[in-house]
Amino acid sequence: MRFSILCFSLILLTVIKVSGQKDNDAVKILDKFSAGALGAPSVSMKFDLVKTDQMENTKDTLKGSIILSKDKYRLDLKDNITWFNGETNWSYLTAEKEVTITKANKKDNSFQNRPSAIFSMYKKDFKCRMIEAKADSYIIDLYPDDVKNELIRVRLCILKPSLDLRSFEYKKKDGIVITINVKEFNLKQKPETGTFAFQPEKYKGVEVIDMR
Repeated sequence: MRFSILCFSLILLTVIKVSGQKDNDAVKILDKFSAGALGAPSVSMKFDLVKTDQMENTKDTLKGSIILSKDKYRLDLKDNITWFNGETNWSYLTAEKEVTITKANKKDNSFQNRPSAIFSMYKKDFKCRMIEAKADSYIIDLYPDDVKNELIRVRLCILKPSLDLRSFEYKKKDGIVITINVKEFNLKQKPETGTFAFQPEKYKGVEVIDMR
């Protein structure tokens, strides 16, 4: 399960991390996509996360959802819920009824500590190319500048004309392919009070491990 959280975080970080050196058409679409997310009260998605191991010929699917608002988020997976309010992170393992609390590292710009960075880093580290402009969507590939990067490519599918995210695929050199198929994409949801923090009154009898 921790692998699934890490996979989702890495993919989401990479989705907006694009360089405009090669394909201006692709950059224009990604700029608009990013601007829409930055201007929204939140970004919320329901998705299927599919992990394919091409070497072992296996495939696993996990359903989940996430809501992001600036440097706050809530990520729901089958066996884990993660809240982050910009200062504190709560990771709740549902089967164990255990929540671990950690403090954000202000120097860490990873997704876990600064989610909004994913919308401001897209001009570094990757080249991009418009693979196909279909009647209903754009297919854009991202390629790392660093040949030592574990990634081969990331492929995005962005719908027309809404510029909603339909899917993104994260392909690695070790034969692992992680695909997020987005079932719902919403930029209009206004988060309720308490969305981004663990609320003890809703989780009675939970063991708390405070690592702050």
